[in-house]
Amino acid sequence: MLPPCCADTTGTAPRPVHAPVPVVTQYATPELIGRVAYDGHDPADDPAWKTSGAPSQSAYGRWCRHLCGIACLRMALLHRDGQAPNLFQLLAGARHHGAYIDQGGGTIKGLIYAPFAEYTRDSHGLPATVHRELEMGELVDLLDAGHMVMASVSKEIRRPEHEPARRGGHLVLVIGREGDLIHFRNPSGHTPHARQASLAVDRFDAFFGGRGLSLYLGSSPVRRSASAQVEDR
Repeated sequence: MLPPCCADTTGTAPRPVHAPVPVVTQYATPELIGRVAYDGHDPADDPAWKTSGAPSQSAYGRWCRHLCGIACLRMALLHRDGQAPNLFQLLAGARHHGAYIDQGGGTIKGLIYAPFAEYTRDSHGLPATVHRELEMGELVDLLDAGHMVMASVSKEIRRPEHEPARRGGHLVLVIGREGDLIHFRNPSGHTPHARQASLAVDRFDAFFGGRGLSLYLGSSPVRRSASAQVEDR
């Protein structure tokens, strides 16, 4: 039986915002995110690094900047199941499926959408659809149909009063909309308000890279779109 939050809906009314959706950050200590993002603080210097499940502090420092998509997945699983593997357990599964490629020399390629979608389906029973091109109106339609969306946005969405230098490159978990407001969780939000955030549709669109993955928490997946080696960090 599906939990109430994930039950199928009928008719044309938008689906309510998914709730509760816990906040999961890609960094072990949320209070350090602002210093990491804006003050040059070394993310490896985090006293809580073990809580991520990392095998070592150096491994945590090397990977934590790349875990926005993994944090989004953990939030979705916690919402659906009430429990979820830790960040580095999820990362290990994603790497096994080819969603990240360690290219050596400090270079990590990923999160790569298509193998990540295979991983969520095969390992967690969570259908995901890759959207190489996704208009803002299509994202809203997905939310209204009950999906969550891992949306590619500028990392500066954490400070929406600033204009982004680029669109895309970072993943947030969009959990629904109410009227003109898009509700989302940001794994690299530097304040509580930035981590559990809402923006008007037009303002969200200013940061949106026009791609992402939709997650279906109900009983049947949406039709998978054509996918390529689309990636975000």
